[in-house]
Amino acid sequence: MDDPLARNRLDEEESPYLRQHADNPVHWQPWDDAALRAAQATDRPIFLSIGYSACHWCHVMAEESFEDEEVAAVLNDSFVPIKVDREERPDLDRVYQTICQLVTGGGGWPLSVWLTPEGKPFYVGTYFPKNENPQRGNVPGFLDVCRSFAASWESESDREEMENRAQQWTDALRDNLETTDPGGSGTSGGSTSSSGGTAGGGENGALGNVAKAALRATDSEHGGFGSGGPKFPQPGRIEALLRSYARSGSDDALSAATTTLDAMAAGGIYDHVGGGFHRYATDREWTVPHFEKMLYDNAELPRVYLAAYRLTGRESYATIARETFDFLAREFRHEEGGFFSTLDARSEGEEGKYYVWTPEEVEAAIGDERTADIALDRFGVTPGGNFEGKTVLTVDASIPELADTYDCEEREIVDRLDDARAALFEAREERVRPARDEKVLASWNGLAISSLARGGLVLRDDEYAELAADALAFVREHLWDAADRRLARRYKDGDVKGDGYLDDYAFLARGAFDLYQVTGDVEHLAFGLDLARVIGSEFYDDGAETLYMTPAEGESLVTRPQELQDQSTPSSAGVATKLLLDLDAFAPDEGFGDVASAVLDTHANRIRGRPLEHVSLALAVDERDRGGTEVVVAAEDSGGAVPLPESLRDSLATTYLPDAVVSPRPPTDGDLDGWLDALGLGEVPAIWKGREMRDGEPTVYVCEGRTCSPPAHSLSEALGWFDSEGEP
Repeated sequence: MDDPLARNRLDEEESPYLRQHADNPVHWQPWDDAALRAAQATDRPIFLSIGYSACHWCHVMAEESFEDEEVAAVLNDSFVPIKVDREERPDLDRVYQTICQLVTGGGGWPLSVWLTPEGKPFYVGTYFPKNENPQRGNVPGFLDVCRSFAASWESESDREEMENRAQQWTDALRDNLETTDPGGSGTSGGSTSSSGGTAGGGENGALGNVAKAALRATDSEHGGFGSGGPKFPQPGRIEALLRSYARSGSDDALSAATTTLDAMAAGGIYDHVGGGFHRYATDREWTVPHFEKMLYDNAELPRVYLAAYRLTGRESYATIARETFDFLAREFRHEEGGFFSTLDARSEGEEGKYYVWTPEEVEAAIGDERTADIALDRFGVTPGGNFEGKTVLTVDASIPELADTYDCEEREIVDRLDDARAALFEAREERVRPARDEKVLASWNGLAISSLARGGLVLRDDEYAELAADALAFVREHLWDAADRRLARRYKDGDVKGDGYLDDYAFLARGAFDLYQVTGDVEHLAFGLDLARVIGSEFYDDGAETLYMTPAEGESLVTRPQELQDQSTPSSAGVATKLLLDLDAFAPDEGFGDVASAVLDTHANRIRGRPLEHVSLALAVDERDRGGTEVVVAAEDSGGAVPLPESLRDSLATTYLPDAVVSPRPPTDGDLDGWLDALGLGEVPAIWKGREMRDGEPTVYVCEGRTCSPPAHSLSEALGWFDSEGEP
């Protein structure tokens, strides 16, 4: 049998990140049975490196260490070196990222972990320079670390100490990721109300707790959260602040949310030429980003800008969402409909080279001197620049300021800036583009589908809903096995790999359900229900009363992780619980609501004690405790779909109902037979029962909390009933 450790095996992988390392002299292995068996057979420790294709410091560490023959010799002789794409294996990333955070107080990528042959960690960090370098921080040299552990592993006493530490860290991982809090049972939000359930919407409820914590963390001067850099977008926190304002009228909450949204939209984290967001800002002022672009950021951020647009009516928020969607359609879309994963931070070996400008480059691209001068002032382009001698574009001057400076009407400034952006875009298209990671991930596509569906409604543009429908069709065709009801994680050039994780099922189900709400297509609702059923059967543990990240029959790791905290993407447990609460109304006999409530009660102490880390779960608690909002629309069925009437679409586009379930249905209960067959239901669920079309016109039924309006023929009429009757 061939020795898997005798060569670098990454040329057999489809992941662009792994293929980036296929020519390294290090004998990299994928995380598979062959590599893990070889580690135990040779009794060598594992060096595990986790990253992703667009990661800047992953590239740096590769160039300094993994392309170096001296380093490769040590890794090949004394370790089993394994490379993992964190986007393909979020379970491994979650496990070992957690120990990094517990031990060092931080984390990130590249993630560097030294493991026993059984996979138990005994040393961890992120980026290491090849040799100790004071300019790169107080970090030991990678080569010295590897040599030290290679020698220690051969020493009986040193090895015993390493294995003891590995067991202690593994126990800590199990306590942190797998074990549930025995004292967590109970309500997750506020006090019990007299009508049953809990009152989670008040100042001391789940939403109030998140909003207060977010306000305490807000940088009131520059927006965002925290007093310094780096700054991450944190869309969940912004959404919570918007909801808090809508619920309580707190001007502080609205100001914190809009200050952050405005700062991101004006800063260098936003691409002012091509649209879309970079990963995060390296500084407090949002000026210089890490330049990679991720599908999940460009899915989640438009959702919160759309929410702010509905709440405030500010057209600039709609513009940011629209430009970001257009960027996704132009640069991330597979020709058959799915969405790719990332754009690299670098081109021609330099971070940000594709995106930055000098005054001379701007002037040459635009041609017209007056227009170029306006663009230079607008975007803050100076000879000294703000990033390594060049300029990351930011909004440095307002339209009124420019109109005053150039003694002209604001309309002229707007027109000239439109011309300037078009010229800069055309010139930038001639540059060498950053590499694109063309994996199609079920989970991240689910986020994009959900956001685009919402965009189709709020921006009144069916093209966005059609993009969402195409992406859902792509994922269903390539990653969903309908016969076995199983979802795969990743598609790449015809190759399908990996069982789906909780985020794959939950995010994709959420996307399908949101698409149903906009299009009224029962097939999308049926698919969402199918995915939710798998969540209940494969990821929910009755004994622990929690949702795990990996399926019950998945690969056994040193611990079975839960994903409770919001990270760069929302908590999969949080998204799943809200989804199950929403779908419980459609399939009340399947126990979706019971599962969601059990999970929320299990983690009540975590959610209450650390609300900013658990925003998605806290918002699910808030919905459960309030009862949520339902908008049922009975209208004409056109072959399994009930398109929302135009007048209702317009009303929903401009009405902020953050946790509402919009449920189109056929005109009469008798017309529901085909729908019930498609959904696998035996009888009409309560959300639809008796809520038929009246007077030959589309009819709206609204429930808020646990109180329902009479039938109405407009959304404003139905919502107005609550105002006239008073909140329950």
